[in-house]
Amino acid sequence: MTKITAAISAVGKYVPDYILTNKELETYVETNDEWITSRTGIKERRILKGEGLGTSYMAIKAAEDLLQKSKGNAAEIDLVIVATATPDLPVASTAAYVASKIGAVNAFSYDLQAACSSFLYGMSTAASYIESGRYKKILLIGADKMSSIIDYKDRATCIIFGDGAGAALFEPNNEGLGLQDEYMRSDGIGRDFLRIEAGGSIMPPTLDTVKEKKHFVYQEGKTVFKYAVSNMADVSEKMLTRNNLTEEDIQWLVPHQANKRIIEATAKRVGVGSEKVMMNIHKYGNTTSATLPLLLADYEEQLKKGDNLIFAAFGGGFTWGAIYLKWAYNS
Repeated sequence: MTKITAAISAVGKYVPDYILTNKELETYVETNDEWITSRTGIKERRILKGEGLGTSYMAIKAAEDLLQKSKGNAAEIDLVIVATATPDLPVASTAAYVASKIGAVNAFSYDLQAACSSFLYGMSTAASYIESGRYKKILLIGADKMSSIIDYKDRATCIIFGDGAGAALFEPNNEGLGLQDEYMRSDGIGRDFLRIEAGGSIMPPTLDTVKEKKHFVYQEGKTVFKYAVSNMADVSEKMLTRNNLTEEDIQWLVPHQANKRIIEATAKRVGVGSEKVMMNIHKYGNTTSATLPLLLADYEEQLKKGDNLIFAAFGGGFTWGAIYLKWAYNS
């Protein structure tokens, strides 16, 4: 009996119209374009403007883009997962709302939160459901409105993050394409270095927590950078070693877009040249859960059936991991 693998059969994306440039950020905090570009590789990021618009708005747009491009039928989707660190509301599932709005009337749905590794963890989850044989079509969306949790007076974070959404449809494959291997890890030490202090069960919201800006992202940049560089590189290298792959076997490295220097360090460890590294951090900044699917959408036309892709991500928690996937179609 042929083994069922989980392959990506379609992708979609959405980024907001408003472009926040490094030049504009110079009016918010003490910084400049050269400083930001040299340290992060970021030139601009997209910001979602408009009253009442949250993560679900972008997730819906990305899903609709995928369905339109693939001529898919939302009613055939079995499961909708929204990977996000910025859900619309506490308690109420963002994924449930997204599924209803796109017409996925026969799907169950839920949110998945692993910070910047959310989409990577979602890939593992979607693949497991497909491989079990229980479900045929799983829509995985990575979406984050990071501007909703960023203090634009904090130079350590406001230069890094942007808003956006990307989507991927997972379906069964009998040709041996799709997800081949994965290696996922986490370490609870991470909450000391990357977190939002208030708003959860430990420190519920009060007037004081709002005044003290405890509902914004706090990041100890140097520590997070050190962990991200070593761990993303380690797991990417492990994917090659474990699957007897050389750098020549890899067509694309698909790394989380947190910092250009982290991406370059990961590529160096794997041994792939810059021409094989997907990168759009200069356009969007770090869109957290959306970085990996946005890369796929931006590079879709260059992907060929059978291409070997190595995905790698690192996020708050800490969470990190790598996935080896064979691309399943020619665009």
